[in-house]
Parts: sequence; C-alpha cells; structure tokens
Amino acid sequence: MTAPTVRSVAIVIKDDAGRLLVVKRDDKDKDLPGVWGLPAATIRHGESPEQAAIRAARDKLGVTVRIGRFTGEETIGHRDLHEYEAEIVEGTPSVRQDDPSVSRYADLQYTDDPGILLEAARKGSLCSRIYLRNAGLDFTPRP
Repeated sequence: MTAPTVRSVAIVIKDDAGRLLVVKRDDKDKDLPGVWGLPAATIRHGESPEQAAIRAARDKLGVTVRIGRFTGEETIGHRDLHEYEAEIVEGTPSVRQDDPSVSRYADLQYTDDPGILLEAARKGSLCSRIYLRNAGLDFTPRP
C-alpha cells in the first residue's frame, strides 16, 4: 500500500532591512532536530496552501501575514511542499510555547546569511532547498 502524500507549506518572511526570518527546530523534532529553517506547517484536509500559511504564521509565530508571491514547490517521495513569500501585517514574531498541539520552534532570528539553511537543505528540508535554489546557492554536500 502506498503512503499518502504529506502536503506542507512554508513561508518566506523578510524584515524591512531584507533579512530572512528563520526558525530553529526543537532538539526533539522528529524530522530535523536542532536545525534552522523556514516557518512551515502541514496542510490540513480542505485547507489551501495559502490558508495553511496564514494559520502557521498565526499559530507558530503569533503574527498575521498577507500571502504574496508563490516561490516554488518541491516533492521528494511522499512529501510535497509549496512555498510563498509573506508579509507581516500585525504582530511581532515570537517562539510560541503556549499551545502543546502546535509544533514548537526553539528559537527564531532574522539573518542576512541564507547559508544558515544549508544544514537543513542537506538533511532533506524541502523549504530550505527551494529558498536556496531561488537564491542561486548550491546545497549539495561536498565530497
């Protein structure tokens, strides 16, 4: 029996200085423990990727966003991810720990170094791969 495809969405948020918002996964994260990546969420049944992106920003970062340009899609095996630019229209991003049903981030920061996503991309992070590819950066491991 074939496993169902897990559909996800990630958001690219930049501040007024053009720095990228990255989040660090919790060390207990089952997929990518302790690595920096982009805010993301699994798309729920009946939800569009844009709706999931808005929910992820609200639930995981405590902000309201306006979804912008679609930046790419990546599929590996049974995982499919859509990525969008997003603009914060209300709130200040924070690491939310108040709802145990929401996957947690250990930290967040704005950075002007997209290389912070290399480890995640090399470990299979679809959103990091899309972002780095769009930035013209090679994420393949060096021999």
